[in-house]
Amino acid sequence: MSPEPAGPGSTGPVRSAVVTGAAGGIGGAIARRLAADGLAVSVLDLPSARAGLDTLVAELAADGRTGLALACDVTDAGSVDAAVAAHVERFGGLDVMVANAGIAVTAALVDTTPEQWRTTLDVNLTGVFHCYAAAARQLVAQGRGGRIIGAASVAAHRGGKWQSAYSATKFAVRGMSQSLAQELAEHQITVNVYSPGVVQTPMWESIDVALAGRNGTAVGSEMQAMVAGIPLGRLEVPADVAGVVSFLASPDSAYVTGQSIVVDGGMWFS
Repeated sequence: MSPEPAGPGSTGPVRSAVVTGAAGGIGGAIARRLAADGLAVSVLDLPSARAGLDTLVAELAADGRTGLALACDVTDAGSVDAAVAAHVERFGGLDVMVANAGIAVTAALVDTTPEQWRTTLDVNLTGVFHCYAAAARQLVAQGRGGRIIGAASVAAHRGGKWQSAYSATKFAVRGMSQSLAQELAEHQITVNVYSPGVVQTPMWESIDVALAGRNGTAVGSEMQAMVAGIPLGRLEVPADVAGVVSFLASPDSAYVTGQSIVVDGGMWFS
């Protein structure tokens, strides 16, 4: 299995993680949590989000944590391979890959353009495939196990209205993860996904705007209306998701693989 985080005064190896889509929202929260858990973290996002990555790395450094900012387009296999190589060069190996980057399109199927469809698949599915493949090659070569973790959604368990493209990609991520979990089990590499619900992030704010436009309601009202369907009685925050990813990245999850952990306040029971 992956080496344990080095403790105070230890000269042992420090576990390390790559997190995509890390410039903000859920990805940023995951990076902060894994860094707080003692992992060295490379934070990846598009070149246009570089300022956010640099701010995050500076924040981690101020807290005594180790981070590396890397520009990466997950739709480009070469970009992902280069980012993983840069991470390995800096930290001496890889223990955890979190394929978090994703986008959402909220539109009726008949209004979804071919470009929107292709872009959603390119980022949410092909992007995860690239991350999984790059991580798998590195982890197998190292021969010490590891964790591969992907972003799904409650929309990966139950298709959402006006979210056909998004739901299609998230269902596919679950299937791909279940297949890879079986392939990599002999190498002691686990593969799991996390399935958030209604999270207070820029992505969900954009969904709210789209829903409000379709329903003729005030911006912000669609997300708030969803609270009534959440048994825990509040909207989700990125830290709620980060805690689940922390578990999936930890030694405590060594016997969990091929699973989708729903973290949505009780909206959907898998």
